[in-house]
Amino acid sequence: MKSISVRTIGRRRLSAGAALLMLASCIAPVAHALDEQAGEDKNIKACERRLCSMLVQKSPAGDDLKCELTKTWARSTIKSAESAAVKWGFGDARCSVQLNIPRAAIVATMTAADEYTFKVPAHVVSCVVEEGGEARPVKVKLAPKIVFKAGKAEKVWVNLKSVDGPSAVKATLWTAARLEDSIGLFHRPMIKSINRFIQKHCPNTYAQGVASSAKPKTVKPTGPAPAASAPPPAK
Repeated sequence: MKSISVRTIGRRRLSAGAALLMLASCIAPVAHALDEQAGEDKNIKACERRLCSMLVQKSPAGDDLKCELTKTWARSTIKSAESAAVKWGFGDARCSVQLNIPRAAIVATMTAADEYTFKVPAHVVSCVVEEGGEARPVKVKLAPKIVFKAGKAEKVWVNLKSVDGPSAVKATLWTAARLEDSIGLFHRPMIKSINRFIQKHCPNTYAQGVASSAKPKTVKPTGPAPAASAPPPAK
């Protein structure tokens, strides 16, 4: 399954902006004998910036959040984040997703006066996971939900819809997703990461650039300066 890495959950690098990625990685940490592909971090950062601009500006005008993202994880990274209830018995992994999230829904999380449930449209995350020395394809469909109050995340559900891949990988992902949505196995770190991203990372990292880009640009006149008017004739 694609995207978010467990490492994402505890650090700003795995953005909640990329929010879907972050939710995806919590379900299934994946590994890295697979080499990282060129442009992975660059694309994630570009998507993160677009998401942060929406969160900081809170403007309903503009495009939706659309990003093509890929992330590769080493087995050691995934293993370092596993729990006693869910063990990662595979190798490296690489996941990709095409994010398409309405701007209106993102802005509403920051501007709603009362409780607001942010529903991410169902996305398919395509992954490659190492198992038995071979790279095996895995497809995951999920539609995460996050409950916000006054712009702060309070509850989150992975809401895993389907998994297509090797039986052992499917079992691991279903177990992790069900434990999260039923007893909150990863709930605390996920909520903490989402709020840190929204309240600290975006404003501290992008607020100045976002503010300057929002200011109307002054257009300098071109061509020769207008001739000075002649003084009125003396009476």
